[in-house]
Amino acid sequence: MNIRMVLLASAAAFAASTPVLAADAIVAAEPEPVEYVRVCDAYGTGYFYIPGTETCLKIEGYIRFQVNVGDNPGGDNDSDWDAVTRGQVQFTAKSDTEYGPLTGVIVMQFNADNATDQDAILDSAYLDVAGFRAGLFYSWWDDGLSGETDDIGSVVTLHNSIRYQYESGTFYAGLSVDELEDGVYQGDVDPVTGLLVPNDGPNNVGVAFGIGGTAGAFSYQLTGGWDVDNEDGAIRAMGTVEIGPGTLGLAAVYSSGPNSYYSTAEWAIAAEYAIKATDKLKITPGVQYYANYIGGASAFDTVPSDYDGAGDAWKVGLTVDYQIVDNFYAKASVQYLDPEDGEDSTSGYFRLQRSF
Repeated sequence: MNIRMVLLASAAAFAASTPVLAADAIVAAEPEPVEYVRVCDAYGTGYFYIPGTETCLKIEGYIRFQVNVGDNPGGDNDSDWDAVTRGQVQFTAKSDTEYGPLTGVIVMQFNADNATDQDAILDSAYLDVAGFRAGLFYSWWDDGLSGETDDIGSVVTLHNSIRYQYESGTFYAGLSVDELEDGVYQGDVDPVTGLLVPNDGPNNVGVAFGIGGTAGAFSYQLTGGWDVDNEDGAIRAMGTVEIGPGTLGLAAVYSSGPNSYYSTAEWAIAAEYAIKATDKLKITPGVQYYANYIGGASAFDTVPSDYDGAGDAWKVGLTVDYQIVDNFYAKASVQYLDPEDGEDSTSGYFRLQRSF
């Protein structure tokens, strides 16, 4: 037997005596569980559970393009028209507690007059539980008739406030304490300059109430407010009723003296008729009469301490709403104001808005 045969025989013997080892099994890693977004239908449509929590969240808002027309609508130029764009988004969070639903709302608003003149503001931010609400939110004085003619609200209706509101299915009643530091202030005439000098600084506080509800085709609201620093208040009543092809709206407001709740006139009455022409088209003519009209003030403006010597005023207008498709509509409004002690004016706007 030669050496070659010896080597082959040794290799064969070694292979026969060596155990066969199997390859390691490949074990696939189990995928981590994925928590999909769940719909939350406990508080209405549009809510979903924040993953990993029992809090329900809703996101909504709108995009608006609007062209204002009138006497210097832009405020800082001589043009009789001005285009503006707004984007607004609202986050509403709700969760169940032993006191009922706990609600938190944040509303962010972004306004652009042009590419360089823009602002971002906190439009609302408040918490709500068991009828109590605290934070930055709109008061009952922000409500109005459905058209654009009525002028029966506060100059500024967004306040840091705390309130309690009782609600049933068709009735509500509430009381609020409002910080009015960006309202209007009564002033006295300086004998030397002839200018109005504020009686007080920007640290106003007010107390307001709201009562309202529905009864079949009729709805109503009674709102009042007392401006502590100005030592005057206002009260307002509104009602609507469905008549024929539309809804008739009536409102009246009285102010004991210019204050942050109402300062345009000593008293005023307004009426409108919102005609439902088609499923998509609504036409709303309106009219308002002002007694002892001193004009619309702005935030931080100083106004007279009373309405003595002021003339009356009339206002008429027309508002047209048209729903182009679901969540997309157009609105056009034109208003004519004729004050006894001032020049008459015409103003209005055209708006396109997409809500989501």
